[in-house]
Amino acid sequence: MRLTFCGAAQQVTGSSFLFETSSSRFLVDCGMFQGARDTRARNLAPFAFDPYRLDFVILTHAHIDHSGLLPRLQAAGFRGPVYATGATGDLVSVLLPDSAHLQRMEAERAARHGRDFRPAYGLEEARAVLQQLRIVGYDHVFEPASGVRARLRDAGHILGSAIVELWLEEAARTRKVVVSGDLGQPGRPIVRDPSFIAEADVLLLESTYGNRDHKPLAQTLDELVQILEHALGERRGVVVVPAFAVGRTQEFLYYLNQLSREGRIRGPNVFVDSPMAAAVSAITARHFDLFDEEARRLAGPGPFTSTSLRVRYAETQQDSMALNRLAGGAIIIAASGMCDGGRIRHHLLHRLPDPGTTVLFIGYQAAGTLGRRIVDRAPSVRIFGEEVAVRARIATLGGFSAHADQSTLLAWLAHFAPPPRQLCLVHGEPQVMRALAARIEQRCGVQAHLPAHGEAIEL
Repeated sequence: MRLTFCGAAQQVTGSSFLFETSSSRFLVDCGMFQGARDTRARNLAPFAFDPYRLDFVILTHAHIDHSGLLPRLQAAGFRGPVYATGATGDLVSVLLPDSAHLQRMEAERAARHGRDFRPAYGLEEARAVLQQLRIVGYDHVFEPASGVRARLRDAGHILGSAIVELWLEEAARTRKVVVSGDLGQPGRPIVRDPSFIAEADVLLLESTYGNRDHKPLAQTLDELVQILEHALGERRGVVVVPAFAVGRTQEFLYYLNQLSREGRIRGPNVFVDSPMAAAVSAITARHFDLFDEEARRLAGPGPFTSTSLRVRYAETQQDSMALNRLAGGAIIIAASGMCDGGRIRHHLLHRLPDPGTTVLFIGYQAAGTLGRRIVDRAPSVRIFGEEVAVRARIATLGGFSAHADQSTLLAWLAHFAPPPRQLCLVHGEPQVMRALAARIEQRCGVQAHLPAHGEAIEL
């Protein structure tokens, strides 16, 4: 049995893990790389395996860094099933065509400016791979191939996110492998807390925030109130919020709605500039059975729309452009969360030079992304080939992360009895992974391995 790390190895994005036994070959995830300078080359590079020979893919969740290269895999010859939860299937049915659309728009924009941009795939490929989706419920053991059993458990990251349990059989020997996917932080709204797993021979553990803990939610909400009062009241400006259309936008609206109901903010005008976010919000509402207890209780007027909060969706390009005329008193939420695509870049182009604007980051910014450069206080950034001065106020709130922090990762790992014999850290920047590995060895007495991109190990 062999495992090859085809992505998310000493970096956060590009999740893709190739498993090979004597009777089957399959992937867990097939995600896009994001952020780094070689991102485009990696997304266009030939796969390190023959897609035609893959038996199946298991998808942990819908985010593009986990699902975004599935259309390219299909175009390269993969014809097997893609197993996912129902909510994940609904979400990728929106995300993958949207990804193809954004790449086409980027290619057209690049051509107008004499630059070259080659899309990783088009709309036809995105639609084709959606026909290969096979829906599997949480906690149900299924057999996707001879010698392989699998089960998806709730990861508590976004709607439909899953931890993957695998039982691999070869030569009268069974190895249990657990792939954590992206684990959520307990106590977050809408989604349930991550499931605990009791045993594994091999564990692939995410480490995005493995070197630190998030601020308490109550403190984060207090900071949000202060930021909004200063930006919308004292400065009478506009707050621009880069947010992923899946998960983060819905959670942020939930918190704004909560603060509005409690009278802590005075009903600002909120504009969600993302047709995809509108579609995802509708999908989220359809999966009420996956909500946590608090979200069920508060779902009267709804955690995404409310009479307490004025929320409007900018559906068309004209709606989006009209937001440029807003002079103050408004919050604009737009994708993408790391500012490397989508309508957020137009708002940043227009508003970053304005000292009256506040840009509020509420999610992780991977190294090399536009969002990371802004958070790192670059004096100017390049958007659509234009150098843009950064005069806006930049604010960050780390407490809204949908990723488990260090304490949560250690607590989740502590439920394995005994600890996994092989523990590999994935989905993290190297210095973060080293910090988590040191804490794991100190707490659990287990040495964690930090696999390199393309590295293969025996199970």
